[in-house]
Amino acid sequence: MGKVFKFNKDVDTDQIIASQYLLFPTIDEMKMHTFESLNSEFAGSVAPGDFVVADENFGCGSSREQAPSVLKALGVKAVIAKSFARIFYRNSINIGMPVIVSKELYDAVNEGDDMELDLENGIITTGGKNYSCTKLPAKMQEILDQGGLIASLNK
Repeated sequence: MGKVFKFNKDVDTDQIIASQYLLFPTIDEMKMHTFESLNSEFAGSVAPGDFVVADENFGCGSSREQAPSVLKALGVKAVIAKSFARIFYRNSINIGMPVIVSKELYDAVNEGDDMELDLENGIITTGGKNYSCTKLPAKMQEILDQGGLIASLNK
């Protein structure tokens, strides 16, 4: 069970982690500035197992891998959106961050709602209701389970 942090459409990678923080040497130093321009309290409020839920085109903008990396470092269990920018989606899978498409969830949840995600069966539960979401192909799930593409290739 995790808490929902809700964002609108067209959230770009600079809003996830602004470019000035890319100068920090580690993801751990960067992560405290995640979503700073949209929700200045996000990094201090999010807990391991919480969820980012967004409208369409999440992660548009640059191809910076730090955007999904800071979310993963903060313990975000998954990003669930109506749609994703292709490069953000790929970068997320590469680092082992689940990114899930659900067309109906965004309009059904509010900031702070409790939610559960069953990745294996493609079911999200919140407010006593179930919502369908993308069930990842077995190969992608295997990559996530191993911690991302690099970890998978190293095995």
